[in-house]
Amino acid sequence: MIFKESIVQILLVEDNPDDAELALHALRKHNLANQIAWVKDGEEALEFLFHRGQYINNEGLPKVVMLDLRLPKLDGIDVLKALRANPDTHELPVVVLTSSKEERDVVESYKLGVNSYVSKPVVFKEFAETVATLGLYWILINRVPPEIAGK
Repeated sequence: MIFKESIVQILLVEDNPDDAELALHALRKHNLANQIAWVKDGEEALEFLFHRGQYINNEGLPKVVMLDLRLPKLDGIDVLKALRANPDTHELPVVVLTSSKEERDVVESYKLGVNSYVSKPVVFKEFAETVATLGLYWILINRVPPEIAGK
């Protein structure tokens, strides 16, 4: 499902509809929700980013991918490997936003070139604030390489 009225700036890869809705709510509050695409599994994320399947007519890349690790079909680590192996998405900023607090997940994510690793807070308000802060930072403050910004 895509929530898009203009160019997608955030790709939210999240299988939990409650977490996704909370993230969308937090971003709507800061007027970023009209620039978000939400996909529910790792396979769909790669289809979106590589313009395959139902996303064949999409153009460009988001400014940031917010990626859960525990996903159906293809997990977040495999999505990250595919992104880093492709020259078109190699430098695309990826923020892992996951419930996993496993040290091996943190280490593996950074070895694969994740830009940030954030454990989802379990408290509703803290989760919403974390997502809003991430969205504001990656969309309004962070600068992406010209080859990403121009895609």
